[in-house]
Amino acid sequence: MQSQFCEFSDGNEVFFRIKRSTQLKKLMNAYCDRQSIDLNAIAFLFDGRRLRPDQTPDELEMDEGDEIDAMLHQTGGSLA
Repeated sequence: MQSQFCEFSDGNEVFFRIKRSTQLKKLMNAYCDRQSIDLNAIAFLFDGRRLRPDQTPDELEMDEGDEIDAMLHQTGGSLA
C-alpha cells in the first residue's frame, strides 16, 4: 500500500492510501468527490509537475507519505 497526501491551496488536507500500481485518476476522482469539486477545475501537481490521470505512484517513483498538491485553475485577472 502507498499512502498519498493531497493538500488543497486553502490548506485543506486529505489522506489516501492507494497501491503503487493504481492509476492516479482513482485518487483524483476520490479527492474531487470528497471536496465536491469538478475534476476539470483542479490541477494536481507532484514536485511542481502536473500529474496525468493515467500515471501511477510507481511510475512517478513516489514514496509513502509524498504530497500531491491540488490547485484550483484560475481564470481572468489582468492588469489595467
